[in-house]
Amino acid sequence: MADITLNGSGLLSSTCVPNIFIDKYMTSANGEYIKIYLYLLRCMDQNKPACSISELADIFEHTEKDVLRALLYWEKVQLLHLEYNAGHEVTGISLNLPEYKAIKTYDPDHEEKLKEDVAETFSETHSKEQYTLDQLDRFLDEESVQEILFITENYLGRTLNPTDIRTILYWYDELHFSTDLIEYLIETCISNGHTSLRYMEKIALSWAEKNIHTVEEAKKDRMTHQKDAYAVMNAFGINGRNLISSEIQTIQKWTGSYAFSMDIIKEACRRTIQATGKPSFEYADSILANWLKQQVHTLSDIVKLDSAHKKARTAAKSSGASKTVSPGGRFNNFPQRTYNYDQLEKQLLNTTR
Repeated sequence: MADITLNGSGLLSSTCVPNIFIDKYMTSANGEYIKIYLYLLRCMDQNKPACSISELADIFEHTEKDVLRALLYWEKVQLLHLEYNAGHEVTGISLNLPEYKAIKTYDPDHEEKLKEDVAETFSETHSKEQYTLDQLDRFLDEESVQEILFITENYLGRTLNPTDIRTILYWYDELHFSTDLIEYLIETCISNGHTSLRYMEKIALSWAEKNIHTVEEAKKDRMTHQKDAYAVMNAFGINGRNLISSEIQTIQKWTGSYAFSMDIIKEACRRTIQATGKPSFEYADSILANWLKQQVHTLSDIVKLDSAHKKARTAAKSSGASKTVSPGGRFNNFPQRTYNYDQLEKQLLNTTR
């Protein structure tokens, strides 16, 4: 084969990718993980002060769990370090590349063991089967597979490429989705403006994790999410627009990992409006994260917290007042004056004569 010459022009800015990352880490890592790591490098190069899990999820059309899985992978191979707050949320990412000499002196057995540990830790990452040509031919001979590929091409308005076909076969063969469920998945995503098969696969994986394998189960799950979204929109007074992806994911965090009832979530929204005068998912999330830390499970738990907070404030005010008022009730902020009342009486009599 002929050599390929690489040329570039008009490169206004660039991000430095260490050679050790390309030589030692990139070749064995998941492609989606590599994208997230490269984006973190770009953020560091631009001195971007902060980013969030939800922001990364929006950029790459992932779920927050997918982004966190990628970060955990890079932490496992010691290319970064994650910091957490009391609510077990990621609050800091420190990028770190070991010395190249240190990597070169790795024992091959140790390096292989590290790869095995990483593979075991992230075994839940669903990698697609690399089908042989014979396997593909057998699949494509199935009438149900032909049907779903035809339906997908009609929905997307384009011819499927080999990667697209492998993705759909993964849903069908490995996730054991019926053709009806795959059609419903594609139809639902496209109706919501998402035409990327990568985005659809995130939904498919979430359904698989919830053991959803029928259209009825998928509809029920979707209705639950829609019901929760409408409830939050009403609580915030949001109208005239749809929720964006990060907002929907935040609501799913409140109902999922936080496991709060909608009554508690609505109360957090009400307090957010009362405090800020506008809907703020970030502010409401801070309230709910604090309640999670305080082990709130019911509205009555919130009443108890409010009562305890009120008592603490009252005690603090009483303590502050006792520092300025003497036991006799006199204020000690000013020097006390003494008067000779007999002399004052004489002066008053003299002035009236």
